[in-house]
Amino acid sequence: MTTHSSPDGAASLALSFEHVTKWYGSVCALLDVSFRVDREVVGLVGRNGVGKSTLMKLAVGLLSPSQGEISIGRHVAGSREARAAVGFCPDFDRLYEPLSGVDFVAWMLRYHGFGARAARARAEEVLVDLGLEENMRRPIREYSKGMRQRVRLGQALAHRPRFVLLDEPMTGLDPLARADLSERIRALPSQGVGVLVSSHVLHELEAVVDRVVLVHQGRLLAEGRVGELRDKLPERPHRLRITGARLRELAADLSSWSEVRGVAFTEEGLEVSLSGEVSFYDRLTALAAERQGGIEELVPLDDDLAAVFGYFVE
Repeated sequence: MTTHSSPDGAASLALSFEHVTKWYGSVCALLDVSFRVDREVVGLVGRNGVGKSTLMKLAVGLLSPSQGEISIGRHVAGSREARAAVGFCPDFDRLYEPLSGVDFVAWMLRYHGFGARAARARAEEVLVDLGLEENMRRPIREYSKGMRQRVRLGQALAHRPRFVLLDEPMTGLDPLARADLSERIRALPSQGVGVLVSSHVLHELEAVVDRVVLVHQGRLLAEGRVGELRDKLPERPHRLRITGARLRELAADLSSWSEVRGVAFTEEGLEVSLSGEVSFYDRLTALAAERQGGIEELVPLDDDLAAVFGYFVE
């Protein structure tokens, strides 16, 4: 992927949140939040509804802060220069189904000032880089969840932003798609792109991020490297639902794993009770690669962040 050179030309260019507060009428969504993102991957973690999406919308200029300032280098969020420096992948999947992946990304690039020919060429380039070369001309309605996520990531990266904001990007993906997306996110800083990625499931971010920013009820409660925060916390149990084929065979395998406390079949799929050891997900990814097509989706049944970071919010 082509590396983006920031308009400021400064290696230290940062996405900065300075004492940011956001009110919706009488409801305070964010209160005095300050942190920054450099050329790194920063995980924005918190329960659903605590202000993660609001922070991202503020950063891309879709909302304005009630107090404080968000900036990219010397440019205020929402300005033309700041918008050009940010790519955004929101938490909802609203792609234009009849279009092909390459047509959709090219269409989005026209909003960034690309001419028709340049937009088409760049859309093809970024989707090939994301592994969609064979499918990018098919209608989006025929895409798997993983392919749709690549298109969404492609439109966020295609205009060569300095920062990309990913809101819950791994929701609903199978283990192989999650592993692939994690590798691509992890590689972005080496390509000159800083990343702010949100999730309410801690294990999704542990192998990806350099630092974590914990938000609860609109406040920033903790910030630091994942290992530093994890060392302060005990392992906590949680539950997971797995859907796909050959679930009885999978249940037999998982029941012997030390990380698994129990397995049970429900109408929705296979429910697995876990000890909290993150090694389970590495083992499951390896198993999914060995038996391709057997696992379709992982759905956390607990709010892992609440379990793991419980003492921060009590």
